Amino acid sequence: MHQLALPISPAPEPSLDNFVAGANTELLARLRQLCAGQLAESVLYLWGAPGSGRTHLLRACAHAAAHTADDVETLDEGAQLALLRAVDEARAQGGTVLAAGASPPARLPLRPELKSRLAWGLVYEVKPLDDAGRAAYLRAQAARRGLRLGDDVIGYLLAHVRRDLPSLLARMEQLDRASLERKRPLTVALAREVLGDTG
Repeated sequence: MHQLALPISPAPEPSLDNFVAGANTELLARLRQLCAGQLAESVLYLWGAPGSGRTHLLRACAHAAAHTADDVETLDEGAQLALLRAVDEARAQGGTVLAAGASPPARLPLRPELKSRLAWGLVYEVKPLDDAGRAAYLRAQAARRGLRLGDDVIGYLLAHVRRDLPSLLARMEQLDRASLERKRPLTVALAREVLGDTG
């Protein structure tokens, strides 16, 4: 008989404090300025691959920006015009539009005038974490859950599962549940047994 693990620890709301910066220190500093109302730019555009943290950062700063938009490359004509108006209003009246997409502004499949306006302000690539940053992320998430996650298990996860943060977190949660249900410590042996070839 296995003990069932109940999900009792909801994920924390995205914030700038629980974002592992890695090589994004300058970007994080600009977002802190935005949230404090001290950023003079009318546009701050973030781009990066899926899983890089764009959505986390947008959600963390949504209350501070005049307008936020993610995955701008998927906007239809009406939404593009609305974003264009939001940028123009932010420029005329103060405030900042915070937007994000998978590519830099020049490569976006958008109206030319919207692409140029997104490039007017600050443009940052959200750089993916290196292995040390991914390990720090896993340690922080494990500590939040009260989970003992050894460096050997972290090394196993980094070597054997998809390396984007959502996948790593999902596998860590899967191992946490298995550890509780089987009443066994979370070891590399348990990780091999549970994850097998599913990583």
